Amino acid sequence: MTAAVTAGATTSGGRLRALARAELTLLGRAKGVLFTALVVPLVLPFSVYESTKGSVQKDSGLAMGEMIVPAAIGFSLLFAIYTALVNIFVVRREELVFKRLRTGELRDQEILAGAALPSVCIGVAQCVLVPVAATVLLGLGAPKAVHLAVLGLVLGVVLMVALAAVTAGFSRSAESAQVMSLPLMFLSMIASGISVPLEVFPDKLASVLELLPLSPAMALVRGGWTGELSAYDALGAVLTALAWIVIAVFAVRRWFRWEPRR
Repeated sequence: MTAAVTAGATTSGGRLRALARAELTLLGRAKGVLFTALVVPLVLPFSVYESTKGSVQKDSGLAMGEMIVPAAIGFSLLFAIYTALVNIFVVRREELVFKRLRTGELRDQEILAGAALPSVCIGVAQCVLVPVAATVLLGLGAPKAVHLAVLGLVLGVVLMVALAAVTAGFSRSAESAQVMSLPLMFLSMIASGISVPLEVFPDKLASVLELLPLSPAMALVRGGWTGELSAYDALGAVLTALAWIVIAVFAVRRWFRWEPRR
């Protein structure tokens, strides 16, 4: 893989593309990771449909499409990007791939970005295809504030990549990486507005849950579809998401490991 990346790649963009192509090849061989990234985010929204129709939908005041589409995007961020990248970062480190890459021209940020690019592309593609499918199948209209939905998606992608690197830094093996990713994954699914909209929680509890890492991105995505997110709330969500990104980047610089943990 190292030779494939460095051969003929003299610019930053060229090195990044070469590393992404090599990573895509390796990702295609990891059937479990590929299944999790491709299939799970597309299946879980149906469970949200079954669990939220009725009382939850009535309490939140949201249309079914306005619940399913943000949920599908949230699942893609968690499974196609975050969970997949935790595994990828740990495996590449334990196989000494990162160590060898750092001996060449690649910068640290290029190594992480190149390794993350295939999973990010898969996740973003799902986030685009699901709303299109929902528009056709559920009769869901176009987002009323598309700029908020796009902003939420961008912030969510950046944060998931950074948090995946943080989680990988504390994981000793591919097996432990699966366990280490569970707390953030379950917390986000339950309390960040993915499976259950924050509107159904008591106001004081919802105010606390809005500060969780993925909550701002989900608020922006859902607000993009409903068009009911005020400028004040949108600004607060953006600032909270940026704060988490800064914290995550600092944690990556401080605790990410480039060599196997012993």
